[in-house]
Amino acid sequence: MSHPKRIFEDIYNQYIEKIFRFIFFRVNSQEKAEDISSEVFSRYWQQLKKGLKIENPSAFLYKVARNLVTDYYREKGRAQMVSLDNCPPEEINDPNSNIVQQAVLRSDFNTILSAMTNLKQDYQEIIIWRYLDELSIPEIAKMLNKSEGAIRVMLCRALKVLKNQLK
Repeated sequence: MSHPKRIFEDIYNQYIEKIFRFIFFRVNSQEKAEDISSEVFSRYWQQLKKGLKIENPSAFLYKVARNLVTDYYREKGRAQMVSLDNCPPEEINDPNSNIVQQAVLRSDFNTILSAMTNLKQDYQEIIIWRYLDELSIPEIAKMLNKSEGAIRVMLCRALKVLKNQLK
């Protein structure tokens, strides 16, 4: 069995940029994103020190990051609730839904960041996970404990809202 310190170093090196980026997009502050990222990995380290084996470090880290961001907004009194409506199935496979990738490729980072801050929390997260962190639909579904179909619908709706923000 690997030493906890070695496991931590490997996971930290593999995920720190992704976790930081995920948090930064949510809080829009480098200092706060650094603080929260540090806390995420501190909690991961505490679990390893206790001897707990974490089967899916990615899911654990994102869940902790998501919870800490939620706590951050709760403290500021700005927590948002999200409701899911129906999304027509034909829009789930919309060929124009790669607008995020197109904008990133055009280096419109500031445009996307600005538009993303106006999206609901769940929409921001799913877009970041899918297009920036390149997580698969099944990985996101597992992290959120939802069906793959529900994730596809949520992603469709998030992209639709983002498209409107970018227009």
